[in-house]
Amino acid sequence: MSTKKITSVAIAVGIGLVAVSACGSGDDASKADSKSVTLVSHDSFNVSKDVLKEFEKRSGYQVKVLKDGDAGAAVNKAILSKDNPQGDVFFGVDNTLLSRALDNGLFQSYEAKGSDEIKPEYRVDQGKHRVTPVDSGDICVNYDKKYFADKKLAPPKSFEDLTKPAYKNLLVTENASTSSPGLGFLLGTAAKYGDKGWESYWKKLKANGVKVVDGWEQAYNEEFSGSAGGKKAKGDRPLVVSYASSPPVEVLYGKPRPKEAPTGVATGTCFRQVEYAGLLGNAENAKGGKALLDFLAGEEFQADMPLNMFVNPVREGVELPELFTKHGVTVDEPQTMDPKKIADNREPWIKSWTSLVLK
Repeated sequence: MSTKKITSVAIAVGIGLVAVSACGSGDDASKADSKSVTLVSHDSFNVSKDVLKEFEKRSGYQVKVLKDGDAGAAVNKAILSKDNPQGDVFFGVDNTLLSRALDNGLFQSYEAKGSDEIKPEYRVDQGKHRVTPVDSGDICVNYDKKYFADKKLAPPKSFEDLTKPAYKNLLVTENASTSSPGLGFLLGTAAKYGDKGWESYWKKLKANGVKVVDGWEQAYNEEFSGSAGGKKAKGDRPLVVSYASSPPVEVLYGKPRPKEAPTGVATGTCFRQVEYAGLLGNAENAKGGKALLDFLAGEEFQADMPLNMFVNPVREGVELPELFTKHGVTVDEPQTMDPKKIADNREPWIKSWTSLVLK
């Protein structure tokens, strides 16, 4: 999910290389005899050790995972280095930034094995197969249950609620120009209120005291009063833009583990995020890269993701763990937006948002 995902709560991740293994498949490549293949990703990529061991057992490849910052920064860096890429596969470009990657020729065509098992609503670029859907999640406002119980105040449920006087100076969000969840929240408001109405909405939100910080880590683990990190940092904002899967994380890594999640989700504020992986255009080991994409789309990896990256599988028939179903929420009607509309409007919207909210 990095300014990108809530795994930063659970896992201390940094920019580095992690040796794992992958299964071989695919066609001839320029370096087909290479036993090394590199996955470039944002900081929140993670997978269980036992899954990697099995992956290694079946593999002829040694895979290096290069964690390269938050999602937006990683995508931009991959585009700038596309002629001499850092690796063979890139994972973590989401639907808010996908058009930027495709328009800049970041990926080459490859239809991963098992792609026919991916839920149809997540499939894009079907004519060229430059990317493979890997996971989905919902960017939503989270709230501190204790704060609202102590104040005897009902938590907000919708975008409109956030502009009401009762919630003045309570919300912290991320910068839409530097953060994936920040951009997702902006797109959610644009989907809700339309091309003409989203700016008026943000004027109301600004007047109601919304606070903007650079990224998710600062918003969730420093400013938000409901998270474990926020409590330690004495955060004073009981509303934060995060993920629908944040509450299960607070339970899983709570010490002691709470019986109920200390945070909740305002399900009327959600925007659906989908992450993709693709074979880099100038991959040195394209054959190994294809094998890696097969693995990411496979049932074993898909079933492993929820408790490691706190995202939802996109493959048919993969069930969520009990922790998700008990402490998480199902967002039945998230805001969504066609990738082409995002592509046409993302940059001007970010520019307008920056002028409106930050100046």
